[in-house]
Amino acid sequence: MKFDKLTLGTVAPQFTGISIVESESGADGITMEMDMQWDGNPNIVLNINTKLGVSLPVQVKDIGFTGVFRLIFKPLVAQFPCFGAVAYSLREKRYLDFTLKVIGGDLSSIPGVSDAIEETIRNAVEDSITWPVRNIVPILPGDYSGLELKPVGTLDVKLVQAKELTNKDIIGKSDPFAVLFIRPLPDKTKRSKTIDNQLNPIWNENFEFIVEDVSTQHLTIKVFDDEGVQGAELIGCAQLALKELEPGKVKDVWLKLVKDLLVQRDNKYRGQVQLELLYNPYGTDSTFKNPFDADFSLTSLEKALKSPNSETEALAPEKPGQKKREVIVRGVLSVLVISGENLPPVDFNGKADPFVVLTMKKSETKSKTRVANETLNPVWNQTFDFVVEDALHEMLIIEVWDHDTFRKEKIGRIVMTLTRVLLEGEFQDNFTIDGAKSGNLHLHLKWSPQLVFRDRDTQ
Repeated sequence: MKFDKLTLGTVAPQFTGISIVESESGADGITMEMDMQWDGNPNIVLNINTKLGVSLPVQVKDIGFTGVFRLIFKPLVAQFPCFGAVAYSLREKRYLDFTLKVIGGDLSSIPGVSDAIEETIRNAVEDSITWPVRNIVPILPGDYSGLELKPVGTLDVKLVQAKELTNKDIIGKSDPFAVLFIRPLPDKTKRSKTIDNQLNPIWNENFEFIVEDVSTQHLTIKVFDDEGVQGAELIGCAQLALKELEPGKVKDVWLKLVKDLLVQRDNKYRGQVQLELLYNPYGTDSTFKNPFDADFSLTSLEKALKSPNSETEALAPEKPGQKKREVIVRGVLSVLVISGENLPPVDFNGKADPFVVLTMKKSETKSKTRVANETLNPVWNQTFDFVVEDALHEMLIIEVWDHDTFRKEKIGRIVMTLTRVLLEGEFQDNFTIDGAKSGNLHLHLKWSPQLVFRDRDTQ
């Protein structure tokens, strides 16, 4: 997509308010924010080439925009005009609307193209000028690279699972996949695998993102129903502000999905998605200790550990071709299934004959308890040991079943990563059984670790 013609028209933008942000620029600069409104009459023609080889000249008309622009005058100097450069950025986009028209044709006659072009334009505009992206205009000669956008850290995301997703299919169930991004660019967007015919998918996938401004950026997740060649239909989306994360500490969150992030009045329940998040800033004075071995610094829960001979290597951004150390956490997971409480009745006598099946998702190792006959509050007190080869990417699935002579009926399940037991070493807790009308399991987990390190090339 390239500009063929760009004329902004005759209507000037209106600035309805100006404020000074003192804390942003420090003593050697001034940061100004301006509320802007523009209902423009531009003449913009885009020359769009599709993958099918079709060339579309598309006119963008009737632009309506409101937002907050940020100007940074920095550094302050003694000579006129008293600052060396100005950096501008869109601090907040409140509203953006426009009309698309194919020159000499109807855009709506080509299925899917109009929406795809509109989304591409919105993403391009949003990412090219929206904070923390900033465009620098030198006023006086000098080096202003310090004003440019620079990474400040990494965000590790484990996409665990989703539950109770809205079904988008008439026959069968949705085939969900997730798209995650901080900046909505194709090369900065991550996509999960598709889970076929499932409204409670388990992904257990790990992604890493670059963070440029933790105070203003968000992680966005969109869950779609995969329709194959017909495209994907949005099930719901959610957002998390990165400023809510404590550096070096894993945060486990459930996010409710909504139809539109900009529309707050969406009360329809669309399901939830579970994430584990870890923000690792570069160049901090504090050193995050690896919970698996106090002699190493933690830069990522899943990946980079610093070299034992270097105190700063782990805190610097990685360079292409550089070797970095990857941690493989092996060990033994001991699970004590203590008891169940308030299980739902599934038999005609108002009781159940429950037993528990424990499965390690990656290795597919299984164990099960004995059957507790005719009770809704079973007591098992059985311990199971699992040899785990890659604990950071493993997952424990605990299913509660009812045993009958001729059939078995699933009551519900508990899905958990091993992150908590890796960090705490040992804990005991009650877990709500998903998919059941009531009930929880009382479990005790213990981890006995064995660290393995290997160097690998940074891609």
